[in-house]
Amino acid sequence: MKKDKKTNIMAASFMLFFLLLFLVVSGRFIYIQVTGKSDGVALNEYADSKRETSITLNAERGQIYDREGMSLAYNRPTYRAYAILDESYSENQPENKHVSDVEKTSEKLADYLDVDKKEIQDKLEEGKKEDRFQVEFGTKGRNLSQKTMEKIRDDNIPGIYFTEDAIRYYPNGTFASQIIGFARPDEDGNNIVGEAGMEQEKNDILSGEDGYIRYNRDKYNEKLLDTKEEKQEAKDGKDIHLTLNQKIQTLLEDVVSQVDAEYNPKRITAVMMDPQTGEIIALTNRPSYNPNDPENVENWYNDVISTPVEPGSTMKVFTWASAIEEGVYDGDDTFKSGSYSINEKVAKINDHNNGEGWGEISYDEGFRRSSNVAASKLVWEKMKADKYLEYLEDFQLDEPTEIDLPSEEPGKITYDYPSDKLRTAFGQSTTLTPIQELKGATAFVNEGELLKPYVIDKIVDPNTNETEVDNKREVAGEAISKETADHMMDLMEDVVEGDNGTGNKFQLDNFSMVGKTGTAQIPEKEGGGYMTGKENHRFSFLSIAPKDDPKLMMHVSVTQPELDDDESGSDPVSFIVKNAMENGLQYLNIEPDQEEEKEDEEDKKSVEFPEVEGKETKKVEKDLKEEDLNVSVIGDGKKITGSNIEEGEEILGRQRVILLTDKPKMPKLKGWSQRDVVFLTEALGMELDLKGSGYAVKQSIKADKKIKEGQKLEVELKPSEKKKE
Repeated sequence: MKKDKKTNIMAASFMLFFLLLFLVVSGRFIYIQVTGKSDGVALNEYADSKRETSITLNAERGQIYDREGMSLAYNRPTYRAYAILDESYSENQPENKHVSDVEKTSEKLADYLDVDKKEIQDKLEEGKKEDRFQVEFGTKGRNLSQKTMEKIRDDNIPGIYFTEDAIRYYPNGTFASQIIGFARPDEDGNNIVGEAGMEQEKNDILSGEDGYIRYNRDKYNEKLLDTKEEKQEAKDGKDIHLTLNQKIQTLLEDVVSQVDAEYNPKRITAVMMDPQTGEIIALTNRPSYNPNDPENVENWYNDVISTPVEPGSTMKVFTWASAIEEGVYDGDDTFKSGSYSINEKVAKINDHNNGEGWGEISYDEGFRRSSNVAASKLVWEKMKADKYLEYLEDFQLDEPTEIDLPSEEPGKITYDYPSDKLRTAFGQSTTLTPIQELKGATAFVNEGELLKPYVIDKIVDPNTNETEVDNKREVAGEAISKETADHMMDLMEDVVEGDNGTGNKFQLDNFSMVGKTGTAQIPEKEGGGYMTGKENHRFSFLSIAPKDDPKLMMHVSVTQPELDDDESGSDPVSFIVKNAMENGLQYLNIEPDQEEEKEDEEDKKSVEFPEVEGKETKKVEKDLKEEDLNVSVIGDGKKITGSNIEEGEEILGRQRVILLTDKPKMPKLKGWSQRDVVFLTEALGMELDLKGSGYAVKQSIKADKKIKEGQKLEVELKPSEKKKE
């Protein structure tokens, strides 16, 4: 009986225990069911978070265009390969969705990625050993072209997948690089970020806003049926339209590259402006860089706006204008040239011919010959130094131009001592940037009014097609009267056209031009004073053309060029100015205003390009060559399939015309410009690997070889080897 009693007590205890446990569990279950929470966590939300996936909808970075709508910077899709290693990814699937055969996968990928098989195999085996879901293949597996991606995809390699990335692409290579700048993926590779130039300055505008898609998925990452989907559309970045003219910019880049190669100067700056509006038409510097490959950049600065220097004799346009406006100038009045001293304590001023001068000459002739003595006497004796300073401030040479480009660094008017005041008159002591000089010189074209320079034409939102910024001509002040402006245009015309004018070498063939030369000494880095020697100067020219209705204003400087014994510093400068101005005006369809047309007209005439697509190759080639065009036929097909020139486009004789045929072959690329090589490879669907900058000197595919779509072409570029003439 005792045993039964004890057994009953034990049984009752167990029953009570399980009853209490059941009540606790049931209560807990009922609580969770009623409240939907466990330990303060909302279970529905927790489950959704585990099932929910989110896909980022990347915003397209805005493009940068020239004034005619030619794209200068845009996103180009690239692909990144990755391998899924987890076997569970293939569960309940008719075929493997993961990498099951490491060796075979490595062997196939090695050919496509141009990498050693063992390198891929090691990555896959290491990933499997570490039980990783997926692995990537480093730099070799990134930035794959669409053609390479499609080849791998079509090979149906189990477990190999791709994500689409984007890189920023600049189709013209070294082209207005210090205006456009460059952008590249951030450290995570998720976003493209501007790092220089317009790309950096307007990064927020260009970037846009990413969107997303959210939905619930199963463990195989497949979307659940009837799941709720949340979608936020991406807002693409805004497009920036620049005032640059792609054709004139390309022309300027080419002639500057030639001077850079032939004279090996320390620096070149060149900028062209519409003097009636303030729009920058073209701008370049040397050294420059290719934004597609911004490595080992020698010069990040946009010297046109960021590097103040002593301007030299181009400063005299403001000195003479100030004296004329003040009413103290008589061009027929004479002075003794050669040297000038105000007292024994101040170093004397010498004319640029070692102080010899030209005897007793007029002030008009002093401007034409670029006399330092004349400039100093005008400031010190005719209008007084303090009054001259007021005029420099009226020309706004003491402040930034506020151009819409990053990192503007204005010069400084140094005016503390008598020697500073005397030397500022002819471009020493005081510093300016080329853009400050151009802004000041707009007064000569616009009846005394100064125009603010700008490079952004408009900003357009591609999501709405609305123009958010639309820049127009903006008057920044008034420096002189119309009468003074007209007088200065006449004086500058004499510099180019008059007897003994320092700018005679700059005369154009078909257009009138006015201007002022500059030869600035270069300050020593240590010990004060200036460098000596024929080459140790900064040679410059400020020009405006045509005279009566100016359409282009230009400032060019070449610093420390390597000159032959029979050459002067104006030779490299005039080569740039004459080519850029003459051809630039023709590109703009400006009517020549010179009565006599000079030699080599056939080399400069403009031709309207005809329709060529679908036409017979031999006839098209014959007709174009009769127009003295530089024609390159690609292949030996009977029909033309395309060209780098559009129908109706105005071109010059020196411009290369590329005619694609229905049986393309690799041409001999030696001497081709970078942009022509880029056009050819893009038109033929080839991959291109460029090394260097300038003009083609070597190519990996021999001439006359058949071209395969997706084939890789390596081209080495170097600056022009054209000899000085």
